[in-house]
Amino acid sequence: MKEVVVSGIRSTGNLHLGNYYGALSKFVKMQEDYDCLFFIADLHALTTHPDPRILHSNVQDILAEYLASGIDPEKATIFVQSDVPEVSELYLLLNMHVGIGELMRTASFKDKARKQLGIKTGNEKDDDEDIERQIIGTNSNKRVNAGLLTYPTLMAVDILIQKAQKVPVGKDQEQHLELTRRFARRFNSFYGVDLFPEPTNFNFGDHAVKVPGLDGSGKMGKSEGNCIYLVDDEKTLRKKVMRAVTDQGPTEPNQPISQPVENLLTLMELTSTADVVEHYRKAYADCSIRYGDMKKQLAEDILKITTPIRERYLEIRNNDVYISKVVKEGAERARERAAKTLHEVREIMGIRKFY
Repeated sequence: MKEVVVSGIRSTGNLHLGNYYGALSKFVKMQEDYDCLFFIADLHALTTHPDPRILHSNVQDILAEYLASGIDPEKATIFVQSDVPEVSELYLLLNMHVGIGELMRTASFKDKARKQLGIKTGNEKDDDEDIERQIIGTNSNKRVNAGLLTYPTLMAVDILIQKAQKVPVGKDQEQHLELTRRFARRFNSFYGVDLFPEPTNFNFGDHAVKVPGLDGSGKMGKSEGNCIYLVDDEKTLRKKVMRAVTDQGPTEPNQPISQPVENLLTLMELTSTADVVEHYRKAYADCSIRYGDMKKQLAEDILKITTPIRERYLEIRNNDVYISKVVKEGAERARERAAKTLHEVREIMGIRKFY
């Protein structure tokens, strides 16, 4: 029997190169040898209050991008999170075994709470106390929604309800995966059962990929505005790459490569051939590098990857019948597993019907 793999992406806008190299390209490999379930996390997206008018459109976009990137609905189960109502019920039940304190200590909650409350990062201990005061305080005109606090529980449910053994996550989600393992262990121990497996991280044997943005620092991300989207047209993509941050150029041979230029070389390592990367590393070392030529080459190599995806995306995105068929069949398969797990949980917890 194949091991079960589960992963999802929040429906907060189009996917970018970071999503492709960090997740989608690996999903395409995983579906060949594992029992894979890939979903669009529209319930998770609600924690940041997306515009209701565009939430559904975002879900359709990501579905089309999943398919255009090579995820095959005949090999993997593709579904929308909210199409599996069993997830919401188990989310409620599992929360009965989750502590507020352990949720408030998660790094992602503290980071997002700081942003929502307008707290500038300073001393971590003082920040944590400030967050707690403002959350508990009754006079604050700012609030942190409970969905953000219990985000790790919902993520755990996505995994546990399908009894996944492996979950591909990046470094920023490792703490949440560890919480999932803890919640599974706690539930099993509390009721004296062996219901939930403890999932492990799965990166397909590769090192975790950190795809840098075009702004010279940090990783590529939607909120940072430093992305190359998989569906960017040729003109837009070339313009983005040509505007990417570099430096004033090396002033002496073999000086250390600056972070902005290293970022572009990292993108080249993902998208270009090894000889192209080596050429520009040597050019930096001997002070002969021409950033304009380097960026033109990088844009050309990225387009070789994204253009076929964009073309397939446009074809799929305009085929509502096909998209509906894929998610309907995916939801049926995902719900069959989820319903079985939920029934077991209800029985274990003593929630039984009288009729």
